Amino acid sequence: MSVAGVIVSGPSIAGSEKILTDTSLELIALLHRNFNARRLELLAARTERMARIASGDDLKFLDETKSIREDSSWRVAPAPTALLDRRVEITGPTDKKMTINALNSGAKVWLADQEDANTPLWENVIGGQVNLRASITREIDFTNEAGKKYALRPDNELAVIVMRPRGFHLPEKHITVDGEITSGSFVDFALYMAASAQLQIDRGQGPYFYLAKLESHLEVRLWNDVFNFAQDFLAIPRGTIRATILIETFPAAFEMEEFLFELKDHCAGLNAGRWDFMFSVIKNYRTRGKDFVLPDRNSVPMTVPFMRAYTELLVRTCHKRGAHAIGGMAAFIPSSDPAVNETAFAKVSADKAREANDGFDGSWVAHPGMVEICRQEFTKVLGEKPNQKEKLREDVNVSATDLLNIKATPGEVTEAGLRNNISVSIQYLEKWLKGSGAVAIFNLMEDAATAEISRSQIWQWINNKIALEDGTPITPELVTKFADEEVAKLGGDPSRFRTARDNFIEVSVNKEYLDFLTLPAYAQMP
Repeated sequence: MSVAGVIVSGPSIAGSEKILTDTSLELIALLHRNFNARRLELLAARTERMARIASGDDLKFLDETKSIREDSSWRVAPAPTALLDRRVEITGPTDKKMTINALNSGAKVWLADQEDANTPLWENVIGGQVNLRASITREIDFTNEAGKKYALRPDNELAVIVMRPRGFHLPEKHITVDGEITSGSFVDFALYMAASAQLQIDRGQGPYFYLAKLESHLEVRLWNDVFNFAQDFLAIPRGTIRATILIETFPAAFEMEEFLFELKDHCAGLNAGRWDFMFSVIKNYRTRGKDFVLPDRNSVPMTVPFMRAYTELLVRTCHKRGAHAIGGMAAFIPSSDPAVNETAFAKVSADKAREANDGFDGSWVAHPGMVEICRQEFTKVLGEKPNQKEKLREDVNVSATDLLNIKATPGEVTEAGLRNNISVSIQYLEKWLKGSGAVAIFNLMEDAATAEISRSQIWQWINNKIALEDGTPITPELVTKFADEEVAKLGGDPSRFRTARDNFIEVSVNKEYLDFLTLPAYAQMP
C-alpha cells in the first residue's frame, strides 16, 4: 500500500489486505481533502445551535426551507428491489459470530453496525470490514470454544446488509491524511465502498447504508455529495448507493422533509432511533430547567406526547415523499427465566403492533429470538404487501410545540432509576473499553445510546437541582457514593471496573458537559 500523504498506524489484521487497498486509501484521502473541512464546520454549527438553545432559543421548523416542505411535487427515488420489504430488521456489531447469526436470523435487513453497537478498536474497524466482505463472498465461518460451528444459509435466505458507519463526530486516529486525523465516518464508508460495493452490485443488491447522528439538512447534503464523489471515483452509477437516515437527534425531528429532499436520489427512508433521540432531547435542553427534565429513562414509553409526535410525524413525512418509515429498537433479549420472557415478549409484541398500525413499514430488533415476534405483528397489518407507504397519515398534524412538549411526560426520578443508570453505564463502559459495543445487561441489549442517556440524565438532574422522589437531592457526592455501591454489587475484583467507573463519573458529574462520552473513552484505546 502506498498512497501519498496517507499513513496507517494500526496493527496488522487478518484479511486486511482486501480492505486496506490502494483504492480504499486513495478514496479516504480524497474524501478527507475534499470534504473534511465542511464536516468540521458543520460540527461547529452544532455547538453554536446548542448555545442558542441554552440562551432561550427553541428548535423550530426552518423558515428558509419552507418552500421544500410546501412543494408537493417531489418524491424520493423508488426503493431498490432488495429494500422493498423491510418488515423486520436486526441490528448488531460486525464480529464474525454476529455477522453469521444476523444474516441467518430470518430478518429482511441486517444493520451491520460500525457505530453504536461497535467499539472503534482498530481490530473492530478493520475486522468488521473483513467479515462483511467475507459474508458477501461466502468465505466466512465460525466455531466457538465449545466446538459449535456457524455457517451461512443459502443466499436467498440471508438478510440484506445495510452498513452503519460512525457518525461525523467520531475520529479515526489510526489513519492520517497529510498529517491530519481522519473522520471515522469517511473511513468506514470508503472501506466498505472500495471493498464490497461492487460485490453487492454483482449479486443484485448494492451498497446500502444507515446514517447516524445527523443534526441538519446541511449534514445530509454533505453525505449526498460524498456519495456522488465516491460513486464517480469507483465508476458506479450515481443513485446506486441507498441510505436510510436515523432520526435520532432532536434537531433532526424538525428537518425530516429537508433530510429526504437533500438525499432524495440516494434515499431509502427514515428510522425512528428512539434511544439516541431521548439522549439528544436531554443533551440539547439540559440547561433549560425542570420543564425539560425527564423521569427515569425506563419509565418513558413511546406513547408519551413528545415521542408520539415525533414518530407519527416521521411516518407522515416518509409516506408523503414515497420513503420507507422504519420503527425503533426492541432491545429485549431472551432469558433463561420463562417469566421474564413472557413479560418481554408481550411488551415487544405490543410495541411492534403499535408501530405497524401507526403506518411504519418495518422495525428493529436486537436479537434473533425477537425476529419472529416483529415479523408476525407487521404481517398482521401488511399481509403480503412489502410495505404500507400508501398509508399517508394525513390525520397527523404535528407542531413544533408538540415536539417540545417534554413537561407532559409523567413519571418520577427514583433511587432505583438513578442506580440503574449508574450500574448499566459502568457495566457497559467496562465492556466498551475492551472492544464490545453491544452488551447484554439486565435482559436488554445495550449499546452506546444507553450510556449516553444515563449519564446525560444524571448530569441534567444534578445541574437542575432535581431531587429523588423521597426528597434526597441528586448531587455529585450522591452519584459517586451510589457508583461505588453499584460496583460492589457486581462482585469480583472491583478494580475490573475502575476505569469504567472513573470514565462514568467524569462525564456525569463534572460541571462541563461533554458532547459524547465515547470521545474521551476512545482516546484511552490503543
